[in-house]
Amino acid sequence: MAQDLYEQLLDRYPAIAKAGELNNNEQYIEIDSAYIVEMCTFVHHPVERPLVSLFASDERGKSGGFALYYVFALISASSFLILKAVLPEGITVFPSITRDIHAAHLYEREIKDMFGLMPEGHPDAKRMVFHGNWPEGLYPLRKDYDAATKPNFAHNEQQFTRVDGTGVYEIPVGPVHAGIIEPGHFRFSVAGEPIINLEAQLYFVHKGIEKLSEGCSIEKGYYISERISGDETYTNSLAYCQAIERIAGLQVPRRAEYSRVFFAELERLICHFGDLAGICLDVAYGFGAYHFRMLRGWCYQLTEPVCQSRFLRSVNMPGGVRKDFIAGNEELICEYMLRIKKELCELVKIMKANSLFIDRVENTGVLDAKTAADFHAVGPAGRASGIRGDMRVDFPYAAYDRLNISIPEHNNGDVNCRMNVKLEECFQAIDLIRQVIEAMSAGPISVEIGELEPYRYALGYTEAPRGENLHWVMTGENNTIFRYKIRTPSFCNWPALCKAVNGNIVPDFPLINKSFNLSYAGNDL
Repeated sequence: MAQDLYEQLLDRYPAIAKAGELNNNEQYIEIDSAYIVEMCTFVHHPVERPLVSLFASDERGKSGGFALYYVFALISASSFLILKAVLPEGITVFPSITRDIHAAHLYEREIKDMFGLMPEGHPDAKRMVFHGNWPEGLYPLRKDYDAATKPNFAHNEQQFTRVDGTGVYEIPVGPVHAGIIEPGHFRFSVAGEPIINLEAQLYFVHKGIEKLSEGCSIEKGYYISERISGDETYTNSLAYCQAIERIAGLQVPRRAEYSRVFFAELERLICHFGDLAGICLDVAYGFGAYHFRMLRGWCYQLTEPVCQSRFLRSVNMPGGVRKDFIAGNEELICEYMLRIKKELCELVKIMKANSLFIDRVENTGVLDAKTAADFHAVGPAGRASGIRGDMRVDFPYAAYDRLNISIPEHNNGDVNCRMNVKLEECFQAIDLIRQVIEAMSAGPISVEIGELEPYRYALGYTEAPRGENLHWVMTGENNTIFRYKIRTPSFCNWPALCKAVNGNIVPDFPLINKSFNLSYAGNDL
């Protein structure tokens, strides 16, 4: 299919400037910026060939202008098609594809804020990353912007969508919330109790990670990747490592690949148990909440003897894993998995027999299949709405192609379906960990990266607990990073959450929000 599509593009657009395949499954096609809309809409299909990332790179000193990369996943072929358009020197306007491909809307607004490139024709190109206090004319991801610059902050009002009508009023929530969660502002437009529109303003904890990584060493880039989001430390670092390894053309040792699956699935268990506890807590189902917290605590107890880090930090490294963490812990790991599975089976039976609990989660916060596909909802949020994507199956990495794995099938798109997807994935994670222990054999755990060729690039990808996770790295000279683009699953799913709450009442928002459980830190890069 990938080759057929590629040939169709060549036949249809003979003026393609340059084309070539990298890293076994990344097909790059350089196109004229005048054909961006036409070629992207020709390639795109929301289910079979979704737009999975869109980003810019300041390559003025390398290729003459700003480069735009449109990344499409060719799911049936387990490959990516990347359309690259270089804007002519001095041009800072590019055609928007948002009206045709809805998933592009946030990417284009991000490019406008960070690079100063205007998406011409975007239906709502207002600020996204920047708030009203950021001065005009400063674009942090341009190469000539000094990261040490302290801007003179402005005093402009933040723009929000206003819904007018009889009886319509607004409820502002945040950005500061009770408890210890990170800040985010939610602007509800309601008529009576039902929500008409929800607009989320995020980026209160923007850390400038992509700018920080520019010019840093490959090793330091790894530590930055671990600190994107605390509860997805491992899968973020794994995506980064795999991008570096693909650039280097390295094959990681089999034992390291199996070790990576173990830690990725352990992180999935930890995250899902926390999410499920939150769902129970938000409907005052204390029994379920405390039991899921107990199960999460057992997972943390396992991390102590295995790797001494509850966040699973400093486990990975480009080229493999830092030490043989599993050696000598096989029996302990299996004991914990059996114990967790037994408790989880009993807990699920009790939960699903509680009609009051089920009544609260069924038909609440429905994300329909079309909206999920249009916004490219990923992970449990997408799978609950009938989207069958899973990077472990569609684009197998590490040792997943040697393990038995299935994708949960749900279609109603409500809190109940998102909860059930996570429950099924917990059972599967336990089974995958046991498969890993049985399949592992002795051998090396890492290889040397060596010297990397400058200005090479590759995608690294993982199925994080929240879903599809893509990291794109372009190397610089002397084993440094020229450009590091991060797209976590939360970036895709925040717009989907805002749609899922429509028609529900405001008191249901915490429950719907928890069923998605999106990351602020993972979004506010």
